[in-house]
Amino acid sequence: MKRLTTTLFILFIVVSALGCHKETEQVRVKNVISEIQTAAEEKDLGKILKHLSKTYSDPQGFNRENIKGLLLGYFFRYPRISVYINNLDISVDNTSARVMFRALLTSGKKTGSMADIIPQSLGTYSFDISLKKESNDWMVTSVKWTQVEMIESLKDDDS
Repeated sequence: MKRLTTTLFILFIVVSALGCHKETEQVRVKNVISEIQTAAEEKDLGKILKHLSKTYSDPQGFNRENIKGLLLGYFFRYPRISVYINNLDISVDNTSARVMFRALLTSGKKTGSMADIIPQSLGTYSFDISLKKESNDWMVTSVKWTQVEMIESLKDDDS
């Protein structure tokens, strides 16, 4: 009886361990990017800033307050913002992460049709984002972005 109980206990532990899927750090970083994308489309500055480190500083010379002002300017200027992300590449190394992707930013409705996007396009940008783990949360510490020519962007999407 004792042997059966021990075997069942071990079986329970193994099944429990297999059933518990721990979210990988790469998935957690991807979730941060997705939450920022959604917050941008909803024009929710608070949700975006919640993912920006207090020590944010980027190669363009912006700090956290400057980014807040930049985003407010876009939110007031464009009635709708849609963000289409592609070529997402995430690498995680212990407590730091890097995310690179291309994003098409538009001020039109999110319909999925290129004909609806291009006339109201804000542009295609290449993003290189650095994140650090702070208090067990992934926080954006820096973003480098450059505008990509539309023709170059379309060529890369076909590859």
